[in-house]
Amino acid sequence: MNTEHYAEQLRALRADLLARHERLDGHLHHRDGPVSADSTEQATERLNDDVVAALDDGVRRELFAIDAALERIDSGSFGICSVCGNAIEPARLEVIPYATACVGCKEAAAD
Repeated sequence: MNTEHYAEQLRALRADLLARHERLDGHLHHRDGPVSADSTEQATERLNDDVVAALDDGVRRELFAIDAALERIDSGSFGICSVCGNAIEPARLEVIPYATACVGCKEAAAD
């Protein structure tokens, strides 16, 4: 398996996600501008902050998964299903390069 191909994909995805995290974090910490003085607008901003925080949580989880996949590449265990120990399908890794389970085990877990 050409792990360098996946490492490049993972590093590019990681860079994109870090940029997205910075934008979301900037919004959450109001680096784009001060909080509105209008109480109605503040309520809307708080609701928006909740949505942005949820998006940022997803980005951070994906970053964690990418870092773990890069560690698996370094350790030689990349592309091996963590459940059954068989190889994860290359087509699955093309779509989700940080996948930890093969399609069969992932489907079995969803049932």
